[in-house]
Amino acid sequence: MSTKILIVEDEEPLTLLLRYNLEAEGYDVDAVGRGDEAETRLRERLPDLVLLDWMLPGLSGIELCRRLRARPETQRLPVIMLTARGEESERVRGLATGADDYVAKPFSVPELLARIRALLRRAKPEHVAMLLRFGDLELDRETRRVHRAGREIHLGPTEFRLLEFLMQSPGRVFTREQLLDGVWGHDVYIDERTVDVHVGRLRKSINRGREPDPIRTVRGAGYSFNELFARSA
Repeated sequence: MSTKILIVEDEEPLTLLLRYNLEAEGYDVDAVGRGDEAETRLRERLPDLVLLDWMLPGLSGIELCRRLRARPETQRLPVIMLTARGEESERVRGLATGADDYVAKPFSVPELLARIRALLRRAKPEHVAMLLRFGDLELDRETRRVHRAGREIHLGPTEFRLLEFLMQSPGRVFTREQLLDGVWGHDVYIDERTVDVHVGRLRKSINRGREPDPIRTVRGAGYSFNELFARSA
């Protein structure tokens, strides 16, 4: 069963961006643009996580979060607050109201996706797959081990994170900048050519002989995990 995420955001371009990326990750996404509409929607259908904007028409995000925490059925509902307010005092206020996490705009989408996975892992571990498997390639998040065609593949920590990141979104093309943000973190300043070096190391580790390469290079764009790999393996 797909994990359900409700986006409560009144900026339509941001909502479209979030919906696209979340659906690409396999989430079941719903969205509303007003706080009062979100409150009604939450009484009709309870999601697994809420992305909640601070400033909303109808009912503010901070007030909606306060009301959610006052209701027994939504008291433990995971909430990530999205806001342009980046000051420490505002972050403290948002968390004190009951938000589980706080992301200031503008934010890195890969980082937000990582925060969503981390929060779901804590709140609803049954919704986070510990085993990623495509064709004869298998990655176990819990044991940090990778196998292909029954043999164990020994990867360094960076190559493991890179493979995990790509396998989470088969078919989606990531630019080098997106991979740097998602694998290394947006606060790490390294050259984009570093991505090419680690992709090369990853390919050398997971491919043997004439085995099909699951990593696809998209000229002028970046890299992706080939969604057709399962058929060729």
